[in-house]
Amino acid sequence: MSNESRYSPPAQAFHWLTVFCVFAAWTLGLVGDELPRGPIRHTGEFVHVILGESIVLLLALRVTWRFIAPVPAAEPTRFGPTAQIAAKALHLALYALLLAVPVVGVVTLFHGGEALTLFGLSDIPSPWPKNRELKHNSKEIHEFLAHLLIVLVMAHAAAALAHHYLLNDGTLRRMLPARD
Repeated sequence: MSNESRYSPPAQAFHWLTVFCVFAAWTLGLVGDELPRGPIRHTGEFVHVILGESIVLLLALRVTWRFIAPVPAAEPTRFGPTAQIAAKALHLALYALLLAVPVVGVVTLFHGGEALTLFGLSDIPSPWPKNRELKHNSKEIHEFLAHLLIVLVMAHAAAALAHHYLLNDGTLRRMLPARD
């Protein structure tokens, strides 16, 4: 496979770091309430927030990088333009959720009267008074969107694996480091 048909090394790094951060944040979100109260739970919540901030940062870097190094042309498949439209729609939904999930997470913090700690370096205080009902509602939305993100990530991964193992094309290899 030629380098022109592959994603660039920075694009690959942004992609795989995002995958790691999404699954780590989602896992911490699932088990966070099960952690013992006190320093362990506080650390889990802190790491969850840092991962969310990292996802937003990686998303910004990915979008910026797309202007610097455009995405290579899509691999042709026997499914034609319909598959390309579906793939673009899935990618747009993934990008939207990569932003929406952390934003709603921040709203949830603010509704709880909590400050947003930016990578542990500085705090943004809540602009709103504490409101338990709004916090509960925004947390429910945050969790729903996070689960939806995971479902779409799994669909994306399944499509990449189907391309690789069933269609025998280079779609998956485009996002993997080149082997010389």
